[in-house]
Amino acid sequence: MKYEIKYKPSYSMLVVNLDQGDAIVGEAGAMTYLSPAIEPKTRMREKSILGTLGLNLLGRQSFFVNEYTAVNGAGEVALTAAPVGDMDTLQISPSQGYIIQKNSYVASTKDVNLDVSWQGFTKGLFGQGLFMIKVNGTGTLFINTFGAIDKHTLKPGEKLIVDNFHLVAFSDTCQYKVMKFGGLKETILGGEGLVTEITGPGDLYIQTKNLGELADWLWTMIEPRVRTRAR
Repeated sequence: MKYEIKYKPSYSMLVVNLDQGDAIVGEAGAMTYLSPAIEPKTRMREKSILGTLGLNLLGRQSFFVNEYTAVNGAGEVALTAAPVGDMDTLQISPSQGYIIQKNSYVASTKDVNLDVSWQGFTKGLFGQGLFMIKVNGTGTLFINTFGAIDKHTLKPGEKLIVDNFHLVAFSDTCQYKVMKFGGLKETILGGEGLVTEITGPGDLYIQTKNLGELADWLWTMIEPRVRTRAR
């Protein structure tokens, strides 16, 4: 499988070339275009039907993906994401997994496992509507960010506190602790004010822009018009 990330760093798009029989898994809404030779199939990421039903019945998160397979010769599929920003690759191996934000997932090769039964996904431990996926297996994982990617390599015992809306991914060798941030930012925004303390060793990926704050800013522009029309 060959791939290229075009239009970096602001308007990134992943273009994957598949030979006959090759496949790649992508987030359900990520497809931009594909060749006629490629067959898409939408499914739940949860492999067990009972497991998927359990997630839905309990009101918890489900996770749809598309599997793109070259069934009629070689072909090409392009994938992108809604946020304006960058894309990067993470190499997954039995000794190197990651915990990533659900909204940062773009695609992965077929031997990469996305664990949606993990409590960080099913229980939303990170708050603010953020759900994390535990990634393991072997292969390549493609992530996207809102804004630029800011990578940190933490030494053993080294700590960094990250606003949860800026948190993209971190190595599963890291320890983490979600906690309230009770400073001025919480007071002004009136939100949950949750941050995550990440402790090395491992890599940490942060996005430079904040979707939550963008949504709040857009609402300040839209709200007066909504109120005027509602009168």
